[in-house]
Amino acid sequence: MNKTKCDVAIVGAGPNGLTAAAVLAAAGLGVTVFERNDRIGGGSRTEALTLPGFAHDVCGAIHPIGSVSPIFSRLDLGAYGLKWVAAPVPLAHPLDDGRVAVLSRELERTVASLGEDGPAWRGLLGPFVARHEALFSEILRPIRVPRHPLLMARFGLVGLRSCAAIASRFKGAAARALLAGNGAHSFLPLDAWGSASFGLTLAIAAHAMDWPCAEGGSQQIVEALAARARAHGCRIETSSPILSLRDLPPAKAVLFDVTPRQLDDIAGPALSSSYRAQLHRFRYGPGAFKVDYALAGPIPWRSPECNNAATVHVGGTFEEIAASEADATAGRICEKPFVLVAQQSQFDPTRAPAGQQTGWAYCHVPNGCTVDMTDRIEHQIERFAPGFRDLILARHVLSPAALEAHNPNLIGGDIGGGSNMLRQFLFRPVPQWNPYATSDPRYYLCSSSTPPGGGVHGMCGYWAARTALARVFGKRVPAELAI
Repeated sequence: MNKTKCDVAIVGAGPNGLTAAAVLAAAGLGVTVFERNDRIGGGSRTEALTLPGFAHDVCGAIHPIGSVSPIFSRLDLGAYGLKWVAAPVPLAHPLDDGRVAVLSRELERTVASLGEDGPAWRGLLGPFVARHEALFSEILRPIRVPRHPLLMARFGLVGLRSCAAIASRFKGAAARALLAGNGAHSFLPLDAWGSASFGLTLAIAAHAMDWPCAEGGSQQIVEALAARARAHGCRIETSSPILSLRDLPPAKAVLFDVTPRQLDDIAGPALSSSYRAQLHRFRYGPGAFKVDYALAGPIPWRSPECNNAATVHVGGTFEEIAASEADATAGRICEKPFVLVAQQSQFDPTRAPAGQQTGWAYCHVPNGCTVDMTDRIEHQIERFAPGFRDLILARHVLSPAALEAHNPNLIGGDIGGGSNMLRQFLFRPVPQWNPYATSDPRYYLCSSSTPPGGGVHGMCGYWAARTALARVFGKRVPAELAI
């Protein structure tokens, strides 16, 4: 490892670490990023997991919040090779009776498809879709005095409630299931306070923008971030694990794209006992069990509407999804888990050989679960796509332990940077005014364990970089990147 002195050292080359690097390098600082793996990416790696010619997203695959990320827009990642790919519709949610709830980019199309529940869906989401830019500027930042107080008060009145409470507004199974599938991205029980905010945010993103994937794989997001950072002089060193502060070069500031557990392992001796005690109270959420498929052809969905969606939520009714999420939180195995399916190669032909397809699927399980969920996942997909198993050429399984081995930030398979239970979500990683600062003024946390939380959007890295710029270097974010 090169230990040449730098202004800022960054531990971890995931989307947040690289976003921080791009911002700090643009501010004229000497930045070096250290990545333990031989490739950058963190939760945005793309690899040939099954057969030659098949490109699989190891973790993150569909990026609704990435497409609305203010910092991704300001960094102009398109100029560095990133191209978003959209399906005809962002999301489909099939039901057993043949109906499909479709989350469309056009709010009125979804309203029309939900029948008697259409007006209630419009009334719930319409005001936020109309002001989506202001809304996302608020929810993709740490909790502060809001710039749009009335808008945020309105969002808080519904978002801080549970999905179960909001679902009671709907009479039919389709609208209730559509909300449940979106809310389940929180890894929370659907009767948990705050779970509605996740369902609403994702639905608003779909109606206002999209749920795209990155052409060529999610790896292209981090490659574009790295190219942007390097263009301003940033150095990135792979195969460079940082196990303690002694592994780092002299630096005026260090940003850590890690979770509280790794921060304590690496920098614990330099942190105050009270701050470390708070890190130890940080809680991780349920894990993910993931399967990637090389397929001989498209997934044979019973309902043709599913063929038009990049993401398909497989789980049936609100009640079934709620049971699945409750089981994962309570440490139980669900026999019919809620399964999130992505079929990127249907819309991005770079992902698979001609005539063949990739499949990406995962379900939620108890943290650290050792049960093989492959058969349960495939039963659920077969339920809505009979003949699916006949198309499987190869599969690659990632258990919670395998996910953590790939990326130590994924503690017990938790892909969201920590539990989203309301108190922790609002005050992650510890309750303090600036969540990115630690007890040592040289060290900052920039991972998804800080606001605004999980997802590939880079905003945790942006806010941490802004904090370090101000506190250590007395600088502001360059005007073209200021949010």
